Amino acid sequence: MPAKIPATVVTGFLGAGKTTLIRHMLENANGKRIALIINEFGDLGVDGGILKGCGIENCAEDDVMELSNGCICCTVAEDFVPTMQKLLDRPDAPDHIVIETSGLALPQPLVRAFNWPEISTRVTVDGVVTVVDGKAVAEGRFAHDVAAVDAQRQLDENLDHETPLSELFEDQITCADMIVVNKADLLGEEEAGALVGKLRSDSRDGVQVVKATMGALPVDVLLGQGIGAEGDMEARHELHHHHHHDDDEDDRDHHHEHDHDEFESFVVAREEIADPAAFAEQVAGIIRQHDILRLKGFAAVTGKPMRLTLQAVGPRIDTYFDRPFGADARETRLVVIGQAGLDRAAIEAALQA
Repeated sequence: MPAKIPATVVTGFLGAGKTTLIRHMLENANGKRIALIINEFGDLGVDGGILKGCGIENCAEDDVMELSNGCICCTVAEDFVPTMQKLLDRPDAPDHIVIETSGLALPQPLVRAFNWPEISTRVTVDGVVTVVDGKAVAEGRFAHDVAAVDAQRQLDENLDHETPLSELFEDQITCADMIVVNKADLLGEEEAGALVGKLRSDSRDGVQVVKATMGALPVDVLLGQGIGAEGDMEARHELHHHHHHDDDEDDRDHHHEHDHDEFESFVVAREEIADPAAFAEQVAGIIRQHDILRLKGFAAVTGKPMRLTLQAVGPRIDTYFDRPFGADARETRLVVIGQAGLDRAAIEAALQA
């Protein structure tokens, strides 16, 4: 059976910066063919230069559009499963699917829908990413413009208008596999550290909390979590059971450009390893100690002709033998990815020990 196509769900309040994060991801896809599902085309806010000879009018006819980097984009109202089937049935199936929820939508029902038999054997939830407005949350407001969020909430007849924003926010945090503290440049170092620590303590064990500015996250950090969230709904139980629909906005008042200065990566080489299980345990400890986001690479195992592939998302590590080394050098090379400020010398020494 072909491998399931991974899907990432991006959620967060109006104005948190979901759209900015997704636009940045599409512009830096590095050849990865990404399918994007959004509630309405207007949510995306991409400029015309990203589109490939495709006007909005044409896209509206069949709800599918092609982006200039080979990515595809779908709009969806209520028929989520048919939209997914349409994507999965394309002859040029995507490498990854990204779904942007509306600003007050709860992610749990969407994740649960991946268990529907029409799509469950073909796609899996790679991870749920919750984007928060770091400055607003640090100030206890949960959204930059609370009045705008409440105004949209009043327009939704299906929504319990008395539910505090804090409880809706808690639902989004409960479902997250990664929490992105966006607009981190508006926070002082101590304030940002305190917020990251609080969000980490308020979320499930193993959830990664990362800082970002203008949604600038490396694609390797955002995608490829391999969680399979639809099989873990008990841990993501929501407090509320309403359906929301509203438009999202991004933080467009923030015009300055940002690159990946907040992240760094480097390669560590070492000699052959003797015991894959012990090495995986050693790597997990190093990841926890140094708060490494991703670690991936290949290892040579003494006495084994096959190359050992190692992939870690946080402290969760997968290893398997993928192919013989053949004429290639028998070496161990690991790529380490994390927030800027990693203690490279200490990590290198620990991985080479």
